[in-house]
Amino acid sequence: MPESPADKSMLTQAQTRMPLNGLKVLDLTLARAGPTCVRHLADWGADVIKIEPPATDGEDVAGNRHGFDFQNLHRNKRAMTLNLKSPEGHAAFMRLVKGADIIVENMRAQVKHRLKVAYDDVKAVNPRIVYGSISGFGQTGPYGHRAGVDQIAQGMGGLMSITGLPGQGPVRVGIPIDDLTAGNLLALGIMMAIFDRERTGVGRWVTTSLLEAQIFMLDFQASRWLIAHEVAPQAGNDHPTGIPTGVFPTSDGHINIAASSSRVFGRFCDAIGQPDWKNKPKWKDQKSRSAHRKEINAAIGEITRTKPSEHWIELLEGAGVPCGRIYSIDQVFADPQVQHLQMATPMHSPVVGDVEVVASAISMTGFSKAIRLPTPEMGSSTDDVLASVGYSADEIAEMRKKGAI
Repeated sequence: MPESPADKSMLTQAQTRMPLNGLKVLDLTLARAGPTCVRHLADWGADVIKIEPPATDGEDVAGNRHGFDFQNLHRNKRAMTLNLKSPEGHAAFMRLVKGADIIVENMRAQVKHRLKVAYDDVKAVNPRIVYGSISGFGQTGPYGHRAGVDQIAQGMGGLMSITGLPGQGPVRVGIPIDDLTAGNLLALGIMMAIFDRERTGVGRWVTTSLLEAQIFMLDFQASRWLIAHEVAPQAGNDHPTGIPTGVFPTSDGHINIAASSSRVFGRFCDAIGQPDWKNKPKWKDQKSRSAHRKEINAAIGEITRTKPSEHWIELLEGAGVPCGRIYSIDQVFADPQVQHLQMATPMHSPVVGDVEVVASAISMTGFSKAIRLPTPEMGSSTDDVLASVGYSADEIAEMRKKGAI
């Protein structure tokens, strides 16, 4: 499907008003980690060209292109097909590299070398290129050759050992946290490299991996081992060190309460009508409350279960005690604060129709987070992108005939 003049005009007008206007990105990513990185760049104005192999035997590598996942990951991009295994396709890619600023890929380490699109290959053509890579376990080392997916990294990165109820056994987190974190970190690293390039004129190879991202996300649980040599156990819904912080029953459900500091704990005790708790020797400080976690949680639960969630939310909010409802996903998007933040943002697709996708979690004065371009159809901008780097209509037709696009 060729790119329409209206699409081109809409892209040009919207791009010029965005902070990353002027950056051209070649997107070689699949799955989730890489696309998460590129989504940041696309949402904030970079001209992203999503490069996919042509469909073979009628099979689209994207999977369900019109499903909720793909539509949410790939908005604000243009799309082209290119067979990097063919000489013509590879030559076209290298011609695109000459005018690009950023390349992002999440292939297994050896694949990009086999395709001759690795950092050293493209740097020879464009020394200013910033090349971003996500792998499962790193580009080198004993596991550098291995493929990795989110759940494997959750396990090997320690997260599953501290998630879930005590004694439950390993539990995965309910989102692909390693994919998402690796993508977020790579986007940050790419922008640092772009900033550095402005001073030096030299591009960089920026890498991260699902395993590194997961270990980074362990944060205080990792430093708990590295410094204090404590191996964190499963703590369920209780905060590992801040007590009382956790899930407590109400007459119509559950709520989260965080009253771990002595100051907030005192306000909490007063608010729920138990001022004497502040002076209990076993509960007088954080260390004591930690030692008697089960006892204090049970005592709080006996009180909170007597009234509905809304009662406790209003009471504790008024007392300055952090608390909150525990929502299902549909309730999240019905919440007035979430609606105020406009975390569901509209997108009109000529194929899918009017839908909502998840907005960027970043806001910036003077810029809109509105979707500029809907998620593209496969190869919808192939001809236009190739023409922009000097290919004639006849050359493009010949490439299509050879299966290069």
